[in-house]
Amino acid sequence: MPPLRSECRRLLDRGRNPFFAYGEAELFMARSDDGRVVGRIAAVDNPRHNDFHRARDGFFGQFECVDDPAVAQDLFEAAAAWLRRRGLNTMMGPVNFTTNDECGLLVDGFDAPPCVLMPYNPPHYPALLEAGGLTKAKDLLAFERDGRPYDDRIVRIADSVQWRHRLRVRSLDLRDFNAETARIKHIYDHAWQENWGFTPMTDKEFTALARRLRKIADPSLVHLAEVGDEPVGVILALPDLNQALPVAHGRLTRFGLPIGAARLARAARRIDRARCVLLGVVAEFRGRGIEAVLMRRLHEAGVTRSYRGIELSWCLEDNHAILRTITAVGATHTKTYRIYQRSL
Repeated sequence: MPPLRSECRRLLDRGRNPFFAYGEAELFMARSDDGRVVGRIAAVDNPRHNDFHRARDGFFGQFECVDDPAVAQDLFEAAAAWLRRRGLNTMMGPVNFTTNDECGLLVDGFDAPPCVLMPYNPPHYPALLEAGGLTKAKDLLAFERDGRPYDDRIVRIADSVQWRHRLRVRSLDLRDFNAETARIKHIYDHAWQENWGFTPMTDKEFTALARRLRKIADPSLVHLAEVGDEPVGVILALPDLNQALPVAHGRLTRFGLPIGAARLARAARRIDRARCVLLGVVAEFRGRGIEAVLMRRLHEAGVTRSYRGIELSWCLEDNHAILRTITAVGATHTKTYRIYQRSL
């Protein structure tokens, strides 16, 4: 699944990626004796994470490596040495560059392609990390659900919850994009703040992400739940652009012409899968079934728009409340991603 090179450059560009307004990273590349590139890694210092969690964690990301434990070990040692010099005690990853970006190493589910904005790695990577002294910190789970109707029991529960709490559920209004972005950020900051690894995004980070996602978003797959004028929950899914990306071969332009962009636009018309990226309810409204209401609304919109399936990713392995909701609506666990850690 070749990523767009322009997106790769944007991520590494210290002038364009808002992460570099407060964080730092050092990029390392490994070459063989004959000059071939055989691996890469980024060492990452995220002070916002450490301030929020009162920790001294360092991170690594951008990891790619040939199937050679010695090369991987050299890369991990280079990243670890840089992090130690900055006074950090732990190295965690892969994280590119924050947990709000692509993160985790695929350890199970190699028989299915990655969904949009989810990472992929060859099956030999977990062994390379484990040989380098890294152990599991947390698993991130992905689930899959097809377009079959919801059980009548779930529908009745959702209807009851919506009536009881006078809940208004509506789709995204692109005409009011800036205000909608602020509403979603409000929910995001309050619904995820207790989750493992969560770090609040800066306004610039959230705005930059929203503008990127707007290019591929289907407004009918984004729903906000409101009680009165207060936004209390959100569910956000994206068309799975990865179904179309291979035709671009990583480039939107060739010879100065938008050849890749034209191919991508044509292929995007055949997208029939989506990925649920966000599902959250602010703390004071949790445990009332609002998550089920949002999932039902997303399902109805997806069926109307001819989406045949949806991936829900990622979910923390110990977020039991959301896992119960996801499995109750008939989703099945299909992939496991892992965050690793090593003491420095």
